[in-house]
Amino acid sequence: MKALETFAIYVTPFLVLGLAARLLLQRYVVDLADLQKLAGPKRKPRRVFLLGSWRTEK
Repeated sequence: MKALETFAIYVTPFLVLGLAARLLLQRYVVDLADLQKLAGPKRKPRRVFLLGSWRTEK
């Protein structure tokens, strides 16, 4: 029984933090399309480095 209590004490904070982070991310989610709309239609394409490779933004 002591092992189960110790496990619960160590695991519960991670579960609570994960749930809180998930709820906050759902509330304040921002899509790439939303950011591109903010940039406006006159923005020129540019090359950016993303996740280990170069790509051209449109």
